[in-house]
Amino acid sequence: MNVHHITSKNFVNYDKGSEFHEIFEVLGNGILNSDYDIWKRQRDILQSLFKQNILENFVTKSIHKKLEGSLLPLLNDVSESKTIVDLEDIFQRFTFDNICTIMLAFDPKCLPNKFTEFQEVAFEKAFNKMEDAILYRHFVPRSLWKLQKWLRIGSEKHSIVSQQIIDKFLHECISTKFDEEQSRVINCTQEDEPNFNMLKALVEKSGMEQIDYKFLRDTAINLLTAGRDTISAGLSWFFWLVSTHPKVEIKILEEIRANFNANEENWLISEVKNLNKLVYLHGAICEALRLFPLVPFEHKCAIKSDILPSGDYIGPNTMIYYSLYSMRRMEQIWDKDCLEFKPERWISEKRSNIQIPSYKFIAFNACPRSCLGKNLSFIQMKIVAIALLWNFYFKVVEGHSVCPNVSVILHMKHGLKVHVTKRSR
Repeated sequence: MNVHHITSKNFVNYDKGSEFHEIFEVLGNGILNSDYDIWKRQRDILQSLFKQNILENFVTKSIHKKLEGSLLPLLNDVSESKTIVDLEDIFQRFTFDNICTIMLAFDPKCLPNKFTEFQEVAFEKAFNKMEDAILYRHFVPRSLWKLQKWLRIGSEKHSIVSQQIIDKFLHECISTKFDEEQSRVINCTQEDEPNFNMLKALVEKSGMEQIDYKFLRDTAINLLTAGRDTISAGLSWFFWLVSTHPKVEIKILEEIRANFNANEENWLISEVKNLNKLVYLHGAICEALRLFPLVPFEHKCAIKSDILPSGDYIGPNTMIYYSLYSMRRMEQIWDKDCLEFKPERWISEKRSNIQIPSYKFIAFNACPRSCLGKNLSFIQMKIVAIALLWNFYFKVVEGHSVCPNVSVILHMKHGLKVHVTKRSR
């Protein structure tokens, strides 16, 4: 009830606050890091864009292409060579390539189609360093990390270098894309096939007369951050839970077999609307996100004094932290079986998915700040889950420890080391 009060009922009294903006300064004035008029403008622009069917179709085609061109061939290579792989690392590379393709129309090719071709990509590595620096700022005095930033030492030195790499990459992508677009418009013919350009769509939706690089840079890095880490972490926890719960895996495969023609393609799904038939799969993904929330904790800042439903007094400019990870493990919220992985808790007696209030199940934030990409996230996770479970069997390496890492995104501390076997059908 306190979270419901803060995120919805008295939403106007709680914003990100100056401390949040400083900790996440790399995000600029993007939607994840803004308040008031800037946040509202960002949300209005993105909301109109995310409602377009053309974006959903573009995302679906992009993920299918990456599956066929990289992920499935890679896992097939791994299964034939009997190599142990870190599935979390694979998912991070996969989602990073995919979100860059969607957002920037550029594939950094972090994920190869053969295991022997793995290599580091500077831009992707910079994102990881940036995330480490953001976490560091949460746990040390503000004066200390500010001093380190001024002196360019320690964690802040890595943060500065990472941000320079990211900014250079984004500026090059944005400039190149608009140069290509201008050339395409000049040379296009009536026969040319229209191609969705997310950067151009953002310019049109914002009503800009000229290209605003700052706006596009901030929007791009916010969407890249949201679209890469959250989906890769969600897939990692989902596959670990399914691989350690054989009965759940069997039910998911039975549902796929009952609803789709296995002879169509090795990844099965040709139309997004067909995903709605997979009620049990949806429940399994929601249950994975319940036990392992992608963002394990949130913090807000009170503008004025307030009294929470619990009776606690909140003074003005007070920072409030709440742990989503802990809330998912509380009996008074999720009953005595709260620690169990039970996709059935998301399915009604009529075999439809149960809708749970966002303030109870905060996987994609809560209104009015609910995630605009929630539907696209489910689409991507379901398509990947179907393709991989249908084609491969995953077994966690014996003795490998799987536990959460302390981070702003709930990654695995030691990754997800697995054996991959081609599934016989």
